[in-house]
Amino acid sequence: MIILYLLLAALVAGLIGSAACVRVVKQFERGVVFRFGRVRPTIRPPGLALLVPIADRLQKVNMQIITMPVPAQDGITRDNVTVRVDAVVYFNVVDPVRVAVDVEDYISAIGQVAQTSLRSIIGKSDLDDLLSNRERLNQGMELMIDSPALDWGVHIERVEIKDVALPETMKRSMSRQAEAERERRARIITADGELQASEKLGQAAEVMTQHPAALQLRLLQTVVEVAAEKNSTLVLPFPVELLRFLERSTPPEPAKATGADQATPTTAPATRNGSPATDIAPIREIEQFQQTSGISLDSLTVSPAVTAKGPALPAPETAGLAQPKWGGLHAGCADPAWQP
Repeated sequence: MIILYLLLAALVAGLIGSAACVRVVKQFERGVVFRFGRVRPTIRPPGLALLVPIADRLQKVNMQIITMPVPAQDGITRDNVTVRVDAVVYFNVVDPVRVAVDVEDYISAIGQVAQTSLRSIIGKSDLDDLLSNRERLNQGMELMIDSPALDWGVHIERVEIKDVALPETMKRSMSRQAEAERERRARIITADGELQASEKLGQAAEVMTQHPAALQLRLLQTVVEVAAEKNSTLVLPFPVELLRFLERSTPPEPAKATGADQATPTTAPATRNGSPATDIAPIREIEQFQQTSGISLDSLTVSPAVTAKGPALPAPETAGLAQPKWGGLHAGCADPAWQP
């Protein structure tokens, strides 16, 4: 019986020893073996890994891509704007031996390098680059993290700036800037439309100038469009160009020849101070009096018919009209070219 118990104890010890000597390495892992504290150059692949009892110790290293968020970092950009930026880093292990030997905790080391690189990127960049040119910043941050990580057996797959938090005052300033920019574009578009419309209207005006009837047709078309709404009151603007067109189209009335008109001199009246004599008020009064009374100013003769009907010429007005010459106006004229 004692012998049986001893055999069972030896069997159990053997099973426990064999279990300690056999380890399972998963597909996404690699095994690094330390024999009496010294690393073995052979890396154990996925599957069963046999170890020497008591002498060997197996350390598993994950070869998957690790996603590590970088805590948000406060910083001041190159154009003196306070921002808060966070990012995310994707990396994986390429050398299990160096990861297990050269660095104590490679995940923590990568996190600290990522935070330092993010602060450096914030200080070297402008606010516009952080908002719109993130691809270049991501590449620069990836290079900054990947440089020390290669010595640790870690490869940086990708770095992304996730979010940029701005102060409220800066948000309001940017919104006002965007609104002003939109308003400027709207004004430019409106001005461009006015320019194109004025060019087309100028071309239309030229066509209407060459063909005056087109203006009248356009007016009639406007009347038809307004009358289609069945309004009781119709307000229609009357263009000045249409009046000019009608004035040009209307033939002038022939002047009626009278005895008084035949007695008037045919020579043109003289000018005074550079303006025609007919534009002066006294001359117009004399001509009006001549037409109504029938008196000829050249000969101071009055027809018998007019003498019987017309009133006598007042002395103050006819005193200076004894022998008028067209160089002056009347007796009270101060023109030096006039001589009685």
